[in-house]
Amino acid sequence: MSATYVLEIAANSLASALAAQAGGASRIELCTALELGGLTPSPGQIALVREKLSIPMHVLVRPRAGDFAYTGEEHATILADIAHCAAAGCDGVVVGALTADGDVDVARCREFVSAAGQLDLTFHRAIDVCRDPAAALEAVIGFGFTRVLSSGGAASAMEGSANLRRLIEQAAGRIEIMPGAGIDAANIGALMAATGAREFHASAKRTLPTRMSFAPSDSLGMAGGETRSDSAQVHRLVDAMRAAAAGT
Repeated sequence: MSATYVLEIAANSLASALAAQAGGASRIELCTALELGGLTPSPGQIALVREKLSIPMHVLVRPRAGDFAYTGEEHATILADIAHCAAAGCDGVVVGALTADGDVDVARCREFVSAAGQLDLTFHRAIDVCRDPAAALEAVIGFGFTRVLSSGGAASAMEGSANLRRLIEQAAGRIEIMPGAGIDAANIGALMAATGAREFHASAKRTLPTRMSFAPSDSLGMAGGETRSDSAQVHRLVDAMRAAAAGT
């Protein structure tokens, strides 16, 4: 892929990370619990993926599902996880925090930046539930983050494409705005044209059949197969990005 455009894949396991790499992704965001919007992966998973992967690896640091107004204990957990990522040789972290009033939590985000040191910093989709996304973007730029992951405040990046374009125009090259949510090979070209974005975030996932020969009732939601990133879907995304870029 052209160095001008970046495809980041949300990878929920070593298998997903390797599939993303094989498909031609530019980097991964390592996480767990994609069905909850993504949570912090375990230290063991971080270490193993770092050992096996050759493309850049960013780690989502989010201690729980739900909102982004954290308690003191949760904030301490985030700082400890950022420090672990730095010590483990990760390339970046994906993090963020809001106040109860829906603004960027300035004090806590400054501590995130300090803990990250030389790590690349992405502010995650907390911006999509901010009271004032434009003001939030200025705050994040001031902290020195490299990019913001956003769906434009909508259920999908395509639905939020007009808002994403406004954020990109506001950013004016000071920070990357990376669309994410519902992106696939069928819509990424249109999203590139609608937003003018240069970096994109997708999961390219599929659910595999269970490896168990025993087939219990799925009434507890535990009998299905694994969900992971699919190298063929990643490859199609890369091809679609290249085709769209060639047409611009």
